[in-house]
Amino acid sequence: MNTVLVVLIILVIAAIALAVYSSRASGRRTATTLADAKADARRLIERLGGQVLNLTGTDEASKQALADASERYTAASSQIDQATTPRQAELAKESALEGLYYVRAARVAMGMDPGPELESLAGQRSAGAVTEDRRINFEGREIEASPEPSERTPNYYPGGRVAGRPVPAGWYSEPWWKPALVAGAWGIGSVLLFDALFSGMHGVDYGAQGFESGYGEGYQDGLAASDAGDAGGGDFGGGDAGGFDGGGDGGGWDFGGGDFGGGDFGGF
Repeated sequence: MNTVLVVLIILVIAAIALAVYSSRASGRRTATTLADAKADARRLIERLGGQVLNLTGTDEASKQALADASERYTAASSQIDQATTPRQAELAKESALEGLYYVRAARVAMGMDPGPELESLAGQRSAGAVTEDRRINFEGREIEASPEPSERTPNYYPGGRVAGRPVPAGWYSEPWWKPALVAGAWGIGSVLLFDALFSGMHGVDYGAQGFESGYGEGYQDGLAASDAGDAGGGDFGGGDAGGFDGGGDGGGWDFGGGDFGGGDFGGF
């Protein structure tokens, strides 16, 4: 009887020791993962900071792009300082990457070498890109989209999702996605605007119905990964407010040339 009791006590002690060891090992792995994620994010944040400090815009398009880059640098710096999980560090990295895309756009606008290619942003490939000049009249406003910067299209967007909807990469006459970026939901007329601006455009291969349903929200990216047999590494988006079409009225937006952020910028 005493022998059985001793064996039971030994088993209990061993189980407790194993649990303590596993918990500590898990904690060490988590800490290592967090440290690695923060280091990866800081690498891009430092690159972005150097670009923001050393570049000065020479025209409206480059100045606006660099203003957006600066906003993303500020956001990424704040995010990484507060990051306590690998996921939060990844979001800081995504903000910095957005900023680098804006820097890259500013360099293009100034006729400079854009620098090396960047990692893709969440939802960027599925959002597509503006491939031709397009001008529409919408609710009394003339809205333009172009693959190139100009005096008429000084507002850049690197492509991706805003409030769950795809916004193609390109240069625009106004930041028509800003209300959704700020409010986290699209206005009533957003589907009609999207359809009028991009209908039939090569490189944006989904229409208003797809925009309304959130098509492009990682769908093509996920399909490509599936075809390649890649089951890991999914998108992590910076500030995606979800896939719903809000009932607010986004009409009559006055942007006033302000800095609304949300950019990415390429590391050089």
